[in-house]
Amino acid sequence: MFAGLQIAFSDAIRLDDVVIVENEWGRVEDITLTYLVVHLWDDRRLVIPTAQFMSQPFENWTRRDAALLGTVELDVDWTMPVDEMRDELRRILESTDLWDGRVSVLQVTDATHTLVRVRALVSAVDAGTLWDLRCLVREQLVRWVRGKHPYAVPRLRAEQVPSTPARRVEDSAPDHDARVFGDSVDGLVREHAFNGPGKA
Repeated sequence: MFAGLQIAFSDAIRLDDVVIVENEWGRVEDITLTYLVVHLWDDRRLVIPTAQFMSQPFENWTRRDAALLGTVELDVDWTMPVDEMRDELRRILESTDLWDGRVSVLQVTDATHTLVRVRALVSAVDAGTLWDLRCLVREQLVRWVRGKHPYAVPRLRAEQVPSTPARRVEDSAPDHDARVFGDSVDGLVREHAFNGPGKA
């Protein structure tokens, strides 16, 4: 009951706030003195005792404002023209009502052996709209890469090295026998020393 009063007076969470708790994402549907109900994104209800809820960290996505930022990441080939991809992201965002017009950023965030990681940062009015926007941007960018720049689709590179004929021993060896245990005087002495007196 004390935890319920704490929720009521702390303003940490309110009805209709979008939260992530217990690794689940949903909207606060009901708050009582003894329990809290979160309406999850897949229409399940998560009922949490208020004492348990207040004793663990949780994310509140709408405490001050419902507007959010989200990312879409793609791995592409080094040959991808990033400026053109940035223009395409802007075109995609301007063609949909899901975007709130605040943020449209595309940056290269990593460059490893064979891939370049590109991150698009976009904004929407709330969490549900942001999810749909991220899915739309990802789908449209994948379609654009495949259609306009198929050479930039990630692939494994291999370099074929021309084979050289194996050199024969007689081609590479000098005129005298340079083996450690060979037919030279030194080689025969060493061979006799390591093989023992029993070898002829």
